Formats: sequence, structure tokens, C-alpha cells
Amino acid sequence: MAIEDVLLGLGIGLLVTVFVYLVLNWRLRHRIEMVTAEFEKTWAEQEGDIRKDAAQRSRYVIKGKIAEHMVPMMGDVFRYNPADARFIGAPIDYLIFDGYTEVKDSSVDRPITVVLADIKTGDARLNRTERKIKEAVEAGRVKWETIRVDL
Repeated sequence: MAIEDVLLGLGIGLLVTVFVYLVLNWRLRHRIEMVTAEFEKTWAEQEGDIRKDAAQRSRYVIKGKIAEHMVPMMGDVFRYNPADARFIGAPIDYLIFDGYTEVKDSSVDRPITVVLADIKTGDARLNRTERKIKEAVEAGRVKWETIRVDL
């Protein structure tokens, strides 16, 4: 009878184990379904706000791009002769040769000042690259080089 008792115990243990596994598996699947449903509900509630925010940000970017091109025409903001400004776009917006047009068009002998300018709208700030360029200019790490090419 000892072997029959062991087999009976193993059988009962196996049945209890399978039952516990099935209950835990069902609870886990139920919990996953609840979390998924909660996520889908939250996403549905917030999707409209997310889309509105993305559209608003896109409008700000577009307005900024337009302002970059239009600012030389705004005499109250842009204090240089628009003809002296060259739009680069990246990594800065403008390279301005302040006084260039006056020197070119007349016999005035005044110095030309080279200005690197970036246009920002609203709360926009210089990005990392723009800050590094600004630091280089302020530290005097600017030079002239003539590159000759033989063709």
C-alpha cells in the first residue's frame, strides 16, 4: 500500500498544482485585459489633446520658419540693411555683412562687421550647436581662410 499512497499523493498534488496554475493564469490574463482596457480608455481620452498639442507645435515651427525669412523686412526688429544679410538656415539663420552694401555701392571707406545671427520666436532658445557657435564667436575663435583651387 505504500506505493499506492505515494501515487495517490502525487496525483492529488498534480491536480492541485494544475488547478492553482489555471487559476493564476486566468487571474493574470484577466489583469492584463483590465490594464489593456484602461490603457485604451486613457489613450482615447488623451489622443485628441495629443493631436491638438502636436498641431499647435507644428504651427509654432512653421511660424518660426516664416519669421526667419521675413525678419530682414521688419525694420523695427532687424537693425541691419536687408541687402547685407545672407540666409543660411543652419546651423545659424543669417550671416550679415554689416556695411557691405554701402561700401560696394559708394566710395565710403568704412569697416564691414561680420555678424552671425539666429532668429528665435516666442520662448525658443538656442540649441546646443547654436550655443557652441555663439561661444566660439564670443571667445574670438573666428578666422579668415582663402582656399585656392587649381582647375
